[in-house]
Amino acid sequence: MNYLPGKFVWFEHVSNDLTKARAFYEPLFNWHVERMALGDQSYHMIMAGNGSVGGLRKSESPATKSHWASYLSVLDVDRSYAQALAAGAKRVMQPTSYGAVGRGATITDPTGAEVCLWTGLEGDMPDPDDIPFGQWGWNELWTNDVNKAVAFYEQVFGYTHDTMQLDLLGHYVILKTGDKMRAGITQSTDPKATPMWLPYVRVEDCDTTVERALQLGAQKLLAPTDLQGIGRFSILQDPLGAAIAIIKPAPKG
Repeated sequence: MNYLPGKFVWFEHVSNDLTKARAFYEPLFNWHVERMALGDQSYHMIMAGNGSVGGLRKSESPATKSHWASYLSVLDVDRSYAQALAAGAKRVMQPTSYGAVGRGATITDPTGAEVCLWTGLEGDMPDPDDIPFGQWGWNELWTNDVNKAVAFYEQVFGYTHDTMQLDLLGHYVILKTGDKMRAGITQSTDPKATPMWLPYVRVEDCDTTVERALQLGAQKLLAPTDLQGIGRFSILQDPLGAAIAIIKPAPKG
């Protein structure tokens, strides 16, 4: 089995209306949802092409805001969970086993962003040479304290980092494992906003996808914008209130 600690390996839409979530995401990204048995319960698996890319989960409390949960691969959930708490994280869900699937836990990092820790029993999917349209292309932490976030993720999860200046986003941090870029960290534009991980879906056309999303009931949080050498991206709020980003990467070379 091959594990890729530091890679975000799963994304889960958490809301109180799974039917409404399906009605938005399935036509937008050409996804389809299938139910799979998980012990004595069932799980709504998001499929893209021939593989699974994420899931839908009903929130445990009506007061929970709809959001996309990000799952970070670790070699030992219990150890990483304990190390995270010792480094200033707060517990949301203690380590829990999920039958033949894996073991997970949930924390909020010291800046307030929620992240799930995960060790799958079958290892992690290898990094693709090229990410297909409709699948996850990036993950990005929006936080009010970039330095604190970088220190935490490096200490607990073994990342290194590079920095760069981006139009619109300004000072930008890239978390790495070896020479592989795994995620970004940027300063939130709203100092009162709750820090969050924002996942990106790769799309064939950013503007067309935004138009379709608006027709399906989304709101536009950031209009399609070009980042030189990176691509054209936009940030949306789905009909349930969860933020998600899309990107058409710039041509290689």
